[in-house]
Amino acid sequence: MNNTTLHTFVFAIACTIFLGGIFANGVYATSAAKKEVVALDQFHAGMDVTCADCHGDENQRKAVPMAKCLECHDTTELAEKTANITPTNPHKNRHYGTEADCNLCHQQHSKSENFCLPCHARFDFVVP
Repeated sequence: MNNTTLHTFVFAIACTIFLGGIFANGVYATSAAKKEVVALDQFHAGMDVTCADCHGDENQRKAVPMAKCLECHDTTELAEKTANITPTNPHKNRHYGTEADCNLCHQQHSKSENFCLPCHARFDFVVP
């Protein structure tokens, strides 16, 4: 085997390993995205929370006010549980402290959204 053939062979192996890593990473990222988060209505239903528990009996189509969330969830405890999220704690921030309206990020019947992301691109965390 001459030098040109050897270099071509080594280059081909390096490209195969490199591209394999890229494709494997893409598959992993896709798998991780599929596992992301269950919608809040499904999560709550799995905890035996009924629609009426949050929406009330009269009109179940209204948005749930934050006061209703606070009947079960303590914002200070949430801030403590998420203290290690980087680059910042989404439940304790300079704009709202620990009192940001839950509905800014958490959607009951659709995919939740990261309210911080449009202004703070580096705050790219998953919102359940």
